[in-house]
Amino acid sequence: MTFSKTTFSVFFFVALLFLALTVVLKQWHFGVRETFGDAAAPDGLTPVRNRLLQQLEERQQELEQLCISSDNVPTTLGFMDPRTPETEIGCEELSGVNAVDFLGSGYTKTVLKAALPEGLFVALKSVNHQGTDMRLCMEDFKDHQSCHELVSFKLRKEIVLLQRLQHPNIIKFKGQCQDSALVGGITAVLEQGMPLQMIQLLQSPWEERFRVCLGLVRLLQYLSSSPLGSVALLDFQPRQFVMVSGELKLTDLDDASIEEARCEEDSDCLLQFPLRNFTFRCSSSRICEGLNEMRNLYNAYRYFFTYLLPHQAPPVLKPLVEKIMNSTGDLKQSINKTLVDFEEVLHVYKSGLHLENVPPLITKDYAVLKGMRSVGNMEYRCWPSYNEQGCVLSVHSAREAALICSSHPQCTSFSLSNERTWTGRLLASFRSGFSHLVPDVNSAVYMRRVKASGAVL
Repeated sequence: MTFSKTTFSVFFFVALLFLALTVVLKQWHFGVRETFGDAAAPDGLTPVRNRLLQQLEERQQELEQLCISSDNVPTTLGFMDPRTPETEIGCEELSGVNAVDFLGSGYTKTVLKAALPEGLFVALKSVNHQGTDMRLCMEDFKDHQSCHELVSFKLRKEIVLLQRLQHPNIIKFKGQCQDSALVGGITAVLEQGMPLQMIQLLQSPWEERFRVCLGLVRLLQYLSSSPLGSVALLDFQPRQFVMVSGELKLTDLDDASIEEARCEEDSDCLLQFPLRNFTFRCSSSRICEGLNEMRNLYNAYRYFFTYLLPHQAPPVLKPLVEKIMNSTGDLKQSINKTLVDFEEVLHVYKSGLHLENVPPLITKDYAVLKGMRSVGNMEYRCWPSYNEQGCVLSVHSAREAALICSSHPQCTSFSLSNERTWTGRLLASFRSGFSHLVPDVNSAVYMRRVKASGAVL
């Protein structure tokens, strides 16, 4: 067999490279691995390897800064299965876990639904080895172990943030496990949520859409002055949220920032969006104070409020809703004042003040059968309904239900039970008829009275 000059040159280069890799050592400060390189640079590392080390160093510094910013600094940055009363699921509990469903994946992470031995369902987040971040890293550095370490920093950052940011609209952090067999391998254990489906949410009753927006505003108010300072959600998208028992919860925090932009003049405090730009004042301390808060608020407006708030809002609430839309769309006021406006809408809606123009004697047109429930129902559909197969709506009282039934030509009766929505309002079921009644102490049936001619009043 003969070798060409090109083949020999390649072989000679590979041999030299192998010799260099076995001689040059660099201990990384965050792990127990060794990094090798050729002699192309004074420090013995290639430019590509130096770039990789620099990125790893930056990620580590970001994690350390997060811990310094917290009043409750952990005892270690190794994330080796710390336990608290709230986060007591660790490697031992996960040893018998069974993955039962795939919930989703992104550039960095994969999320699985898992069943713990005691029957508790949780979400498990881990590094997505086929994700975009891993692929791009491998293209640049061609080092699987190093890339896994680099990509895993996003998940580590998210764990730190979830441990320190406690709010009803942030997903609950239940524990973690670092697999010692794989450097950088780490799994976060979270409460299980369902991915936010905007199309489905758009078809839901206004009360449920308002609940999502209210929860979001409460979350942003908390983030504006969190224990870590003002937190900006740099990748603000509906996909960063999940639904848990009807409540909106933030689940992705790896792109969050706790630093306000620094500035020399007002023009440095610029917020740019596809359709609008906003400029704010540079403070005397040379920081764009409030920029994180305003960024979050406008993103809430363009991704959530615009689609969920105005449509089908109760008539008396529309002026209040329009005020919210105008103030957030133009960033005229702070998140604190925006939350006050949302709480006012909630108060009016729960108290029944929006029914002040409804005739008080409207229920006189209905015969009431308390302690009864209708069966053999002849239901009709209305939109938006809490029941896709019928017409089930939220009402403040029998008076509002009577008003709704009177406005539906096909409605001949409605029933009320003790079932309530998150606001405490009653659920009313509207029907076009029924065959007979049965006793039910928790229910009441309201039947529209008929004229002598037999026509419904």
